[in-house]
Amino acid sequence: MNMKINVLRYFFVLPLLALLFVACDDTVTYSEMKEKERDAVNKFVKDKGIKIISYAEFVANDSTTDVAKNEFVEIDDVYMQIVNNPKDAADARRIADGDTRNMLVRYNEYNIMEGDTISTNSYMSEADEMRVTNKKGTYSATFTSGVMAVTYGNTVPTGWLTPLNYLYFTRSQSNLAKVNLIVPHSKGTLTATTYVYPCLYSITFQPENLYDFGEESESTYIE
Repeated sequence: MNMKINVLRYFFVLPLLALLFVACDDTVTYSEMKEKERDAVNKFVKDKGIKIISYAEFVANDSTTDVAKNEFVEIDDVYMQIVNNPKDAADARRIADGDTRNMLVRYNEYNIMEGDTISTNSYMSEADEMRVTNKKGTYSATFTSGVMAVTYGNTVPTGWLTPLNYLYFTRSQSNLAKVNLIVPHSKGTLTATTYVYPCLYSITFQPENLYDFGEESESTYIE
């Protein structure tokens, strides 16, 4: 009798052990997830014909990227393409050291691994708003309203802050600062960080009010 019970236990436990082994074998480590992310970014860069330039080349080119050549510069693991930088505009402004300013942003968020747009405010009646602070060239920001705040919370992805050291800002709708960013999970939203996926962002920046930038003359304020 005992032998029969032991045999039954054996045949019952063995499949469970096999399932457990398969489950453990299917577990993906964080290192493997990061490798998959790198592979996805490299494939995207190759498929889209993106040319990665060094930071030294970027600086030598007056902090510009050649959009015609589809250039991106790598800065702190973020690939950045400056599509438009209105530095020569009459009302162009930078965020000064020690200042905190309100910025309106339009964006599109594309999951590179999934090959799909996962978030955007391009078709919304109002842009997202974020409040940006510059402390000696180190930027921080929080979303105060909009799709990103509702979807991901108030924390602005650190990858979004990368362009701010290089951009000028204007209220002119036809000449707004615009960038494309390839952002790894480590510089992305909390969701991207949790699930380890990179995103391509297209972002347009517009100061909420030129008075915020110390402009006294109404002649440069655009409603």
